[in-house]
Amino acid sequence: MAANLPTDTAGDAPDISVVLPVRNRRAALAARLAELTAALDGLRFEVIAVDDGSIDGTFEVLRELAGRDRRLRAVLLRRSFGRTAALAAGFERARGQVVVTIDAEGQTDPRDIPRLLAKLEEGYDLVNGRRTIPRALPTRLGNWLISRVTRLQLHDYGCPLKAYRADVVRELHLYGDLYRLAPAVASWQGVQVAEVEVGERLVPEVGPGAGLKRVLQVLLDLVTVRFLLNYTARPMQIFGRVGGALLAIGVLIGIYLGVVRLGLGQDIGERPLLLLAAMVGLIGAQFLALGLLAELLVRVYYEAQQKPIYAVREELGAPDA
Repeated sequence: MAANLPTDTAGDAPDISVVLPVRNRRAALAARLAELTAALDGLRFEVIAVDDGSIDGTFEVLRELAGRDRRLRAVLLRRSFGRTAALAAGFERARGQVVVTIDAEGQTDPRDIPRLLAKLEEGYDLVNGRRTIPRALPTRLGNWLISRVTRLQLHDYGCPLKAYRADVVRELHLYGDLYRLAPAVASWQGVQVAEVEVGERLVPEVGPGAGLKRVLQVLLDLVTVRFLLNYTARPMQIFGRVGGALLAIGVLIGIYLGVVRLGLGQDIGERPLLLLAAMVGLIGAQFLALGLLAELLVRVYYEAQQKPIYAVREELGAPDA
C-alpha cells in the first residue's frame, strides 16, 4: 500500500495527514492515537490533532504525547470555534498528499483507513465512509435531501471518516457547520467521489442518528451550499430570476387594473391590488439592484484575490515556471 502512494521529494514529508478534531477527550485520547498509529503502521503519516478549546486538560496530554512521537502535531485553538474550524486548522497544516479526517470519540475504526486509501488509488479524489449502523429516520431523510439538492449521491454525509486528495483540500473552504457537507462543497471542483462502507462502534455521547434540531441546521446549511454551488460566480442568475418574476407579477397586475379602469370604467384607487402591484414591482426592482451589486462584489472578490473561477485536475505540457 505504501509503495503505491505518491511520495514527496522533500524527504521527511508524510504521504498521509490525519486530521483529528479533539475537544475534552483527555481520558481516551492516548488510546485513540495508539489505534491510529497501529492502523497506519508501515505508512509515512502525520497526525494533526486540533484541540477545539478543551477545558479538561486535553492539550496537556497532547503535549506529552507529541514529545514522544514526532508524527503527532498538536494545535490548540484559543476557544471552541466548532468542528468546522478545527478541520480547517488541520487542513491548512496538512503536508501529506492525502488528507484523512477521523473522529476522536472512537465511533469509527482507524483500521478502515487503508480501505479508503485503496479506493483513492482507483482514481477518486474523495472517499466518504458509510457507517454500518442504521441511522435514525431524520438522518436518513437529511442524507436523501442533501443528495437530491446537491446531486451528489451519498448515504452518510455525517460520517467523520473521509479521505481527500490534498489538492481538493486546498480548495475546500468551509464555514459555520459546513463540515457535514464537505463532499458537496468539494463537488464544485468536479471531484470524483466514492463511498466505502466502514465499521462503527456505539459511543455513549454519539448516537446513531440526529434529532430534528440537527436536521433543521443541516437544511439551513444546505440552502447555503446550494447557493455556493450554483450562484457564487453568477449571483445575478438567482437575484435576477426572483426580481424578474416579481416585476412580471407586478406588471400583470397593473395590466389587469388598467383594463378594469379604462375598459370597464371602474374605480381602482381603493383596490388592494393597486398597492400590491406597486409593492411587488418595487421589491422586484430591489432584487435586480441586489443582483447587480452582488455581481460587482463577486468581480472584486475574484480579481482582488486573483482567484480562478475554475479547477484544474491535470495539465500536460505546461511550460516550466
